Amino acid sequence: MQMIRHLLLPLLPLLAVLGILGAVPVQAEEMPTFTLVMRAGRFLPETIEVPANTKFRLLVKNEGPGAEEFESVELRKEKVLAPGASSFLIFQPLKPGTYKFFGEFHPATAQGRIVAK
Repeated sequence: MQMIRHLLLPLLPLLAVLGILGAVPVQAEEMPTFTLVMRAGRFLPETIEVPANTKFRLLVKNEGPGAEEFESVELRKEKVLAPGASSFLIFQPLKPGTYKFFGEFHPATAQGRIVAK
Protein backbone atom coordinates (compact mmCIF):
# COMPACT_ATOMS: atom_id res chain seq x y z
CA MET A 1 0.00 0.00 0.00
CA GLN A 2 2.84 2.39 0.89
CA MET A 3 4.48 1.79 -2.49
CA ILE A 4 1.24 2.47 -4.40
CA ARG A 5 0.71 5.73 -2.50
CA HIS A 6 4.33 6.71 -3.22
CA LEU A 7 3.79 6.11 -6.95
CA LEU A 8 0.43 7.93 -7.18
CA LEU A 9 1.33 11.01 -5.14
CA PRO A 10 3.29 12.73 -7.97
CA LEU A 11 0.38 12.07 -10.36
CA LEU A 12 -2.27 13.87 -8.27
CA PRO A 13 -1.89 17.27 -10.01
CA LEU A 14 -2.21 15.62 -13.43
CA LEU A 15 -5.25 13.60 -12.35
CA ALA A 16 -6.89 16.75 -10.99
CA VAL A 17 -6.29 18.63 -14.26
CA LEU A 18 -7.74 15.79 -16.27
CA GLY A 19 -10.82 15.81 -14.07
CA ILE A 20 -10.34 12.27 -12.87
CA LEU A 21 -10.52 13.30 -9.21
CA GLY A 22 -13.77 15.19 -9.59
CA ALA A 23 -15.17 18.32 -11.11
CA VAL A 24 -13.94 21.73 -10.01
CA PRO A 25 -16.73 24.31 -9.77
CA VAL A 26 -16.35 27.17 -12.24
CA GLN A 27 -17.64 30.61 -11.33
CA ALA A 28 -20.04 31.80 -13.98
CA GLU A 29 -19.69 35.40 -12.92
CA GLU A 30 -16.91 37.31 -11.15
CA MET A 31 -17.52 38.66 -7.68
CA PRO A 32 -18.24 42.42 -7.70
CA THR A 33 -15.22 44.41 -6.47
CA PHE A 34 -15.29 47.88 -4.92
CA THR A 35 -12.25 50.05 -4.16
CA LEU A 36 -11.67 52.06 -1.00
CA VAL A 37 -8.66 54.39 -0.71
CA MET A 38 -7.19 55.57 2.59
CA ARG A 39 -5.50 58.96 2.22
CA ALA A 40 -4.71 61.81 4.63
CA GLY A 41 -6.75 60.27 7.45
CA ARG A 42 -9.87 59.85 5.28
CA PHE A 43 -11.62 57.17 3.25
CA LEU A 44 -12.35 57.81 -0.42
CA PRO A 45 -15.17 57.38 -1.16
CA GLU A 46 -16.84 57.76 2.22
CA THR A 47 -19.92 55.88 0.99
CA ILE A 48 -19.76 52.65 -0.97
CA GLU A 49 -22.98 51.33 -2.49
CA VAL A 50 -23.08 47.56 -2.95
CA PRO A 51 -25.81 45.23 -4.18
CA ALA A 52 -27.74 43.70 -1.29
CA ASN A 53 -27.74 39.92 -0.92
CA THR A 54 -24.57 39.60 -3.04
CA LYS A 55 -21.13 38.46 -1.95
CA PHE A 56 -18.48 41.10 -2.81
CA ARG A 57 -14.82 42.03 -2.51
CA LEU A 58 -13.57 45.31 -1.06
CA LEU A 59 -10.13 46.30 -2.33
CA VAL A 60 -8.49 48.58 0.25
CA LYS A 61 -5.47 50.77 -0.63
CA ASN A 62 -3.48 52.89 1.81
CA GLU A 63 -2.07 55.89 -0.06
CA GLY A 64 -1.30 57.78 3.15
CA PRO A 65 2.08 58.40 4.77
CA GLY A 66 1.30 56.22 7.81
CA ALA A 67 -0.47 53.02 8.75
CA GLU A 68 -4.26 52.94 8.71
CA GLU A 69 -6.93 50.43 9.59
CA PHE A 70 -10.29 49.61 8.07
CA GLU A 71 -12.56 48.52 10.90
CA SER A 72 -16.25 47.74 11.16
CA VAL A 73 -17.59 46.45 14.44
CA GLU A 74 -21.01 45.55 13.06
CA LEU A 75 -19.54 43.72 10.05
CA ARG A 76 -16.81 42.11 12.18
CA LYS A 77 -14.06 43.10 9.76
CA GLU A 78 -10.72 44.80 10.22
CA LYS A 79 -7.58 45.20 8.19
CA VAL A 80 -4.43 47.19 9.05
CA LEU A 81 -2.38 48.42 6.11
CA ALA A 82 1.11 49.89 6.03
CA PRO A 83 1.73 52.98 3.87
CA GLY A 84 1.54 52.07 0.17
CA ALA A 85 0.01 48.65 0.87
CA SER A 86 -3.20 47.22 -0.52
CA SER A 87 -5.28 44.20 0.39
CA PHE A 88 -8.86 43.01 0.17
CA LEU A 89 -11.72 41.82 2.32
CA ILE A 90 -14.48 39.44 1.24
CA PHE A 91 -18.00 40.24 2.46
CA GLN A 92 -20.78 37.70 2.60
CA PRO A 93 -24.13 38.92 1.25
CA LEU A 94 -25.48 41.86 3.28
CA LYS A 95 -29.11 42.57 3.98
CA PRO A 96 -30.29 45.99 2.75
CA GLY A 97 -29.07 48.66 5.12
CA THR A 98 -26.19 50.91 6.15
CA TYR A 99 -23.04 49.54 7.79
CA LYS A 100 -20.49 51.93 9.33
CA PHE A 101 -16.71 51.60 9.24
CA PHE A 102 -13.84 53.74 10.52
CA GLY A 103 -10.07 54.10 10.58
CA GLU A 104 -8.58 53.18 13.94
CA PHE A 105 -5.64 55.59 13.55
CA HIS A 106 -7.79 58.61 12.54
CA PRO A 107 -11.20 57.93 14.14
CA ALA A 108 -12.31 61.58 14.00
CA THR A 109 -11.89 61.92 10.22
CA ALA A 110 -11.69 58.39 8.79
CA GLN A 111 -15.41 57.56 8.78
CA GLY A 112 -17.39 55.77 6.12
CA ARG A 113 -20.30 53.49 5.38
CA ILE A 114 -21.30 50.65 3.14
CA VAL A 115 -24.86 50.93 1.85
CA ALA A 116 -26.40 47.67 0.64
CA LYS A 117 -29.31 48.29 -1.75
